[in-house]
Amino acid sequence: MRIRVGHLYPDYLNIYADRGNIAVLARRAQWRGHELEVRAVSMGDELRPGVHDLLYIGGGQDREQALVAVDLAATAERVLAAVEDGAAVLAVCGGYQLLGRFYRDREGVELPGVGLFPLVTTAGARRMIGDVLLSCEWSGRTLAGFENHAGRTRLDPGTEPLGRVIAGFGNDGESGYEGCRAGRTIGTYLHGPLLPRNPWLADWLLAQALARKLGDPPQLDPLPDELESEAHAVSARRAETRGGRF
Repeated sequence: MRIRVGHLYPDYLNIYADRGNIAVLARRAQWRGHELEVRAVSMGDELRPGVHDLLYIGGGQDREQALVAVDLAATAERVLAAVEDGAAVLAVCGGYQLLGRFYRDREGVELPGVGLFPLVTTAGARRMIGDVLLSCEWSGRTLAGFENHAGRTRLDPGTEPLGRVIAGFGNDGESGYEGCRAGRTIGTYLHGPLLPRNPWLADWLLAQALARKLGDPPQLDPLPDELESEAHAVSARRAETRGGRF
């Protein structure tokens, strides 16, 4: 099957090797006989609900994030309609912040958000940098990655996080949670990139994207993930021994 991906603002939100997430999705889809068709959706482009099976948005510097915020907020209804139509979402770092209700910088300037995730983010005085390890109770798995953000993201009461922090800072350095998960949508600060060292999450996203057409997520054939598993183990050990802390 052809899996259509809308890559939001790749010419602005493209740091932290986040393009590697697209490369992983493409290869793991190809190995199973599927084709990943990636289309950029950037400034002034029309996002058409019902076209994409997966939306992906990466991270960027504050300047690029501010440039994107107004354009993205103007597209909010279309993003929400795409998700309502069944599209899966992966949002990383700055993209994660912009899919909440707002991001407020240190000067008090508020960037509008899409409102997909029930959360708000405010900039803190100190960046939270380091390796991260999460326990994802909803999957029975762990996620390993790297974080580098000044934003303190606070989830609304009752909102499901992506995972519980075993090592690292997470959303705000206080709550013990990282990221946000709602249905087929995921937001997270983990990059480096995220998916090469966490292949199970890549497969979850592919299955959710396929479910838009199939109705239910298919059971994907297993792949030989020895190298990916070793990358995860190395990243997890780094987080446990030198994960970020105040």
